[in-house]
Amino acid sequence: MNSAILVAAGRSTRMGGQVDKLWLQLAGRPVIAHVWERFDQCPLVDEIILVIRNEARPAFSQLAEQLRPTKPFQLVSGGARRQDSVWNGLQAVAPQAELVAVQDAARPATHPDLIRACYEAARRTGAAVAAQPITDTIKESDDGRFVTRTLDRSRLWAVQTPQTFRANILRRALQEALRRGLEITDDTAACELIGQPVELVAHPAPNPKLTRPEDIGYLDWILRQARPTNAR
Repeated sequence: MNSAILVAAGRSTRMGGQVDKLWLQLAGRPVIAHVWERFDQCPLVDEIILVIRNEARPAFSQLAEQLRPTKPFQLVSGGARRQDSVWNGLQAVAPQAELVAVQDAARPATHPDLIRACYEAARRTGAAVAAQPITDTIKESDDGRFVTRTLDRSRLWAVQTPQTFRANILRRALQEALRRGLEITDDTAACELIGQPVELVAHPAPNPKLTRPEDIGYLDWILRQARPTNAR
């Protein structure tokens, strides 16, 4: 049995104003609807845990009535930090769950093949992450004003989600981060604390995250291009 945790408890602070980006309309439906549907349609997913803000519970319940998902789902309250939200979601997965994928709910264009590849890689390795090799030249700056050095981009990858794990490995990794009092924004960083190898999983399809207002047009275009093949 495999589970998916959709992390949807963020505050959308970089979108500006009072906008909750998960409910912005892209390609005719809310951002979170695209994410939920992609995992609901994945044959490797058996249950979905949505980690949400308490005040958003009625909106998610209404969305469920509209989407009519085929996989069992739960709505779980988020925590103060992302890692707390992931932990809360992890406590809700079925005890028999072997693999768990963690997905940013603001990443609505994740290709179905990438979702499957991440589950398969986690089954092989124990932990896997969607990632793309860096193509820009990357500079490091100590003071935020001047270049300190140029980094070797051939060794650099930009990680995304899904990040997929054997359930017991994710649990142990997050417990270690908690024990050390560390704040992490990436679940695979917790795996580094316990020496767990993480397999990089690349896919040619774009997988951007909705972070700022300027991301809206690009994501809307991607989703409109993909919609005919994903529609029920």
